[in-house]
Amino acid sequence: MGTILKKMEETLHREKPPRLTALRGLQMEEQGDPFKILIGTILSARSRDENTARVVNRLFAVYGTPEALANADISDIKKIIHSIGFYNVKAARIKQVAKEIAGRFAGKVPADIDRLLELPGVGRKTANCVLVYAFDKPAIPVDVHVHRISNRLGLVDTKTPEQTEQELLKLVDRRLWTKVNDTFVMYGQNICLPIRPNCPACGLKKTCRYYSMSSSSS
Repeated sequence: MGTILKKMEETLHREKPPRLTALRGLQMEEQGDPFKILIGTILSARSRDENTARVVNRLFAVYGTPEALANADISDIKKIIHSIGFYNVKAARIKQVAKEIAGRFAGKVPADIDRLLELPGVGRKTANCVLVYAFDKPAIPVDVHVHRISNRLGLVDTKTPEQTEQELLKLVDRRLWTKVNDTFVMYGQNICLPIRPNCPACGLKKTCRYYSMSSSSS
């Protein structure tokens, strides 16, 4: 995996210096604030990174703590995040999560996956993102990019992100776990696109199952 990550990084910088992913940008802006990374991750689902960053900044400018967000009027939250996908559902979700963090966890986001998964609507991807980006703990958050690229390369042969995570945990050296999501997401946004991937530019095409299959069928 170390070689794959290195070739991805070389390809990205050769083609165009990639912008930071939403979560990496949030991590840097907020000095790894676990609550803001947790809420930002929930808001980022099915939303473009640029929009997520704008919405998160507006939200935290008004509600900077779990207590403030927990006590916010739901209609006010919706007004702030209305440009993001599924904003009605997400507004209710982040308010629920804020209440849990403010009350049950005394304002502190838990730093282990089991307790993170107890939060309303928090699945493995979100929990793993918090572990990686807020606490720098080894985990592999698997989103659509990680799932797609892992299957295209032939690293795994899986149907769901959850299955991909379990396979990658076995395949990847633990010391590299925290690098997988950020690198794969940047690669998926810039090179290994969902539709019409830029295979000619890819430094991994010689060993890529997807490229091999598409080349032989053309």
